[in-house]
Formats: sequence, C-alpha cells, structure tokens
Amino acid sequence: VQLVESGGGVVQAGESLRLSCAASGFNYREYAIGWFRQVPGKEREGVACIANGDGATYYSDSVRGRFTISRDETKHTVFLQMNGLKVDDTAMYYCKFAPVDNEVIACGRGGPYYGTDYWGEGTQVTVTS
Repeated sequence: VQLVESGGGVVQAGESLRLSCAASGFNYREYAIGWFRQVPGKEREGVACIANGDGATYYSDSVRGRFTISRDETKHTVFLQMNGLKVDDTAMYYCKFAPVDNEVIACGRGGPYYGTDYWGEGTQVTVTS
C-alpha cells in the first residue's frame, strides 16, 4: 500500500493550492477518501471527504465554499483544490482512505466503522499574511 502526496507549499493569503494523493497497492475503489489536516497540539481534523459509491462529498464548515475534493479514477488519485487560502489553513495535510461508504463518517463524524485506514505521509501547507 502506498499513498504519495504532493502539492503543498508556501503561499500568501488569498492564493490557491492543489494537493494530490496517488494511491497504489490496494483496491482503492472500496474506500471513501478524505483530506485531513493537523497543526501541532491539536487533533487531526477531517476537512473534505468523498464517498466511493455515489461520490457524495462532505466539507467542514471551515473550508466549505473554498475547498473542493475530487478524484481521478483512471489515475487512482484524489485531489484537494484549495482556493482563497487563509492563514488559519496552515497545517500538515494528509489524505486518508477509509473502508466505509459514507463521506461523513470517513471525515470522522458519525458512527464507527471497521477495517484499516490508509494514510498518506502528509504535505505541509503554509499560508502567510
């Protein structure tokens, strides 16, 4: 199993970044996919998730309207388009493949599920004022 993330960097507030997460080594079609972020001293937060079945999406209140999650089935890749970045978006961003067919649960809201999550290694996003 391998998840390779890319696209992080340092940008100014108001600018955009696009994160990518390429998956290999497992049947990713059986997994919902999410982007999480974490800053030192805080819990990892699910900000955008997409279901594996109907492609339904979930966004946290902090990013809704600015971030868009999508996937490219042919390339086994999931993307996070981040527009209108704010200083508060500064964090390490991780992709996660969760063995559940629900975008809300995959983002850490709702009931438990069983199975193994797969996580990327993280990519740093820094937004300056």
